[in-house]
Amino acid sequence: MLTVLRAFEFLGLSIWLGSDVFLSFVVAPGAFSVLASRDQAGAIVGYSLGRMHWMGIVCGVVILLVRLSRIRSLTALVAPAALCVVLMIVLTVISQTAVSPRMAVLRVEMGSIEATAAGNPLLAEFARLHTISVGLESGVLLAGFAALFLMVRDASSVAR
Repeated sequence: MLTVLRAFEFLGLSIWLGSDVFLSFVVAPGAFSVLASRDQAGAIVGYSLGRMHWMGIVCGVVILLVRLSRIRSLTALVAPAALCVVLMIVLTVISQTAVSPRMAVLRVEMGSIEATAAGNPLLAEFARLHTISVGLESGVLLAGFAALFLMVRDASSVAR
């Protein structure tokens, strides 16, 4: 049973990391290179990002719950791998609830990002928030890779 629980931890983290990598390196660049306008591409990426965020939050909660049930101690939640997952959840929640909604409002206010003049303060604010969003997603990826490394290291030390 412990092996099954550990497999669910790895599965949750793999789904989350895989979706983040796929969105960042396949969907977003593809949408901006294939679709007719940057506004359409941004809409697709924004939609996908929102779905990915919620899926990641669910995966993170499942990882922590499975970890807690496997180890049967609250110390499971303060282990380095678990803290990385908590960080991933926090960064994702910030992106989903604070940054993405503000970017969506700015998109509506501008009408078209593509047609907005370069010196427009709304566009400047959108660019600033986009930089924050990319930073948050990068933090999620780095924390996820760290969590994966720590989980693998923990699994190999248990197997010895």
